[in-house]
Amino acid sequence: MAHIRITRIFWPVAAAGVLALAGCAQADGGSATSADSGDRAASSKAGAPAQGEVAIPEGVDEDTRRIYVSENAKAACMRKKGFTYTPRVAGLTAAASPVDGQDYELAKKYREKFGFGFFAPAVYPDDPTVVGSKAHEAQETANPDRAYLDALSPAQRKAYDKAMGSAKQLPSGKKVMLPGCVKEGFEKGYGPEKSQAELDRERAVNEEQDRAAKQALNGDPQLISLAQRFASCLRDEGVAVTTTQPTAIGDMVKFATATLIPSSGVQNMDKEEGQAKLTQEIGIAMKDLECGKEFRAAYFPELAKHPFSGIAG
Repeated sequence: MAHIRITRIFWPVAAAGVLALAGCAQADGGSATSADSGDRAASSKAGAPAQGEVAIPEGVDEDTRRIYVSENAKAACMRKKGFTYTPRVAGLTAAASPVDGQDYELAKKYREKFGFGFFAPAVYPDDPTVVGSKAHEAQETANPDRAYLDALSPAQRKAYDKAMGSAKQLPSGKKVMLPGCVKEGFEKGYGPEKSQAELDRERAVNEEQDRAAKQALNGDPQLISLAQRFASCLRDEGVAVTTTQPTAIGDMVKFATATLIPSSGVQNMDKEEGQAKLTQEIGIAMKDLECGKEFRAAYFPELAKHPFSGIAG
């Protein structure tokens, strides 16, 4: 079972992802803090934030912490240059989706109402907690600094964009950051930009670690036995089984259910049709949860020992 949640659309978690987002940030940034409040360096630890920063919550993972540091540093940089910018961390600390079943009781409560979360946006379009709903997307894409930016003159906006900087894609396909607060913020959170050779070496190491973790999980006798029992239960419930690999079976039914989503999406689906589809989805999701209860109770502790981030086939 891959440690990836396909219902979680937002989540920028890797440095490369932040770099890609950085190219967009210069077009719609801004904050409501004064320029003279930017003297203090952006905080890198949890605790009380400086003026214009957002507090880093206790207990967040390293990827999330880096995003907070990067965004706070970007805001501090813009204040020093006489501009304002609100750190963009909306959604980062929302509770992880319970859909994967690591916490059985939490997953049961979630799946009884939302299934895997695929057709829920059609039934609950005004619920901002439903990922993919119109309300959720509006909340995620809202620019907290729109009024500030709209008040800038063309000359001020040009100066603002220059101060922010941006990411540029080279003919080779690599993205590099131009001088500005995007670059400064990124480097505070992730360190200096790395060469392509360094990135390639890191990628190779990560891929090797992933392969080793996958082998360990798929070769665990207890997990193999529990996965077989999981599969047998699903078959008895009339659910198709396409794999019994420990790293894949936990997400198998979820991924198969995702194929039921129409190409046009679900947001504009008729609510009555959406409810029918959601009811069907809930039934499948609950069968998957109950059949996999023992397997998941054993799998997630082993996954913590052997982190596996790939999607197994």
